[in-house]
Amino acid sequence: MQIKSIAILGNPKAGKGKSNHIANWLKEKLHTKNIPSTVYSTNWPTENELNTFSDCWIIGGDGTINYFINNYPNCKLPLALFNGGTGNDFAWKLYGSISIESKFEHVMNASPKRIDAGKVNQYLFINCLGIGFDGEIVQSMNAIRFLGGVIGYQLAVLYKIITFKESKIKIETTDEQWDEKFLLALIVNSPRAGAGFYIAPTAEINDGALNMVLCKKMPVWKRLFYLPIIKKGKHLHYPFIIHRLGKQFSIDIKKELPIQMDGELFHSKRLNVEILPGQFLFRY
Repeated sequence: MQIKSIAILGNPKAGKGKSNHIANWLKEKLHTKNIPSTVYSTNWPTENELNTFSDCWIIGGDGTINYFINNYPNCKLPLALFNGGTGNDFAWKLYGSISIESKFEHVMNASPKRIDAGKVNQYLFINCLGIGFDGEIVQSMNAIRFLGGVIGYQLAVLYKIITFKESKIKIETTDEQWDEKFLLALIVNSPRAGAGFYIAPTAEINDGALNMVLCKKMPVWKRLFYLPIIKKGKHLHYPFIIHRLGKQFSIDIKKELPIQMDGELFHSKRLNVEILPGQFLFRY
């Protein structure tokens, strides 16, 4: 599938406004290759308008790509994602830590490949779904955005490690069930989340399955001890961790909790989660 024309979608709120600079840089690079492009910032195109392009490039972090897939859930265009947000975990999975110049050349020469997405109730997610602890971190972070993304996230994590109280969560798969208090309850499509935590280090984005990672209730001192281990992805063998691959998960919570999907917040007490195999095309 040849690249003939590109819609460049930026998020002016992501990464303290750096997406506009990246968009203009990409447009200039495409001009040197005689490939027409249109930059959309505050007003993104309709689905019909988007389909007049051969490709779509998105600038932002995990929240921006989440916004895209929920506004264009049936998009069939080849996509590319350029870092521009606070959390760039999904972009890391696609491209690693290469420079924007290297990423541009890589995307230009890459063939589109299908990747999976997750669905939770009426929403889509592409990287990570986190219940309770994760949701409360995002909720706290929204109140301290003025400190900056990474610093704000680290402060929110530290605060919640000390103050978070586990809730009872009932989780069912097709053949197993758990009903107890959990510190962490995540269902992920990709290995990394939370700006660098390797929650499910063996996860793949094209295997037709989601990874469930649960961490049982533990006191504050254990949280502080094991957090660096979890960040490095060295935790899956511990007895207080439950790790499963699955296609469907049903989750019931006694009280409504904050839930984050790709860093975006919502509240619920009942979740139906499923995999959408090969839902989107990406050049990576």
